[in-house]
Amino acid sequence: MTSSSATIRVGIGGWNFEPWRETFYPQGLPASRELEYASSKLSAIEVNGTYYSSQKPATFAKWRSETPEGFVFSLKASRFATNRRVLGEAGESVQRFVDSGISELGDKLGPIVWQFAPTKRFDPADFEAFLKLLPAEVAGLPLRHVMDVRHDSFKVPEYLALARRYRAATVFTDSDHYPSFADLTADFVYTRMMRTDSSLALGVTPEALDQLAACGRAWRDGGEPAEVPRVEPPTGPAAPRDVFMFFISGAKEKAPLAAMALRERIDGTAG
Repeated sequence: MTSSSATIRVGIGGWNFEPWRETFYPQGLPASRELEYASSKLSAIEVNGTYYSSQKPATFAKWRSETPEGFVFSLKASRFATNRRVLGEAGESVQRFVDSGISELGDKLGPIVWQFAPTKRFDPADFEAFLKLLPAEVAGLPLRHVMDVRHDSFKVPEYLALARRYRAATVFTDSDHYPSFADLTADFVYTRMMRTDSSLALGVTPEALDQLAACGRAWRDGGEPAEVPRVEPPTGPAAPRDVFMFFISGAKEKAPLAAMALRERIDGTAG
């Protein structure tokens, strides 16, 4: 893989949010065209609705048809697979989600995020049992899995080694409320920025956007930025990687503006 084949995608969580009709969407734009518009300004969207309820195959097909080439959807997997005492018993829920029609997205199917409760502690045996349940593909499409772990007990070398063994990425959550560590555990990077500030024009300072852009380029090109928190030291140069960077939570009304500003810094694509 060369750096030219590795991509940085920048986006937001979802596309239906009432305040965005004042700060992001053109006045009078029908709600039915919000996905079309958002996908013309951003390069990825993380779908939160799939965490709470199943979608029909026709819905995934519709999302695919309304978005441009190169755009991807990251899907948050069903909570019924992850919000349980024994993760190793989640096989039926995992398979039900994977077989729910997500393959209708085709090449617009991005990573699948498995979000765990803040109270879920790292249990090596049970967590490995869960990782073994995650399929490598669906309908011939390779699947990329991401662990969104939210308890400090995961900030240990034992967890990192386990995630790497199964090639599962770990969310780097830039947040004051959840564990924040940027150790890489897969051949792609998944970040969620949760510090947007409503008092700032773009939700983020220009300096912070410059720093985020530099981090994205470093990850894409096979390096690791020096200024991010880690459990272990960097592993050294690697092959170029796909990078996914989402503005989530925080001052949500500012998320699209922050994402567009970051995208412009990274690849010159103006929102």
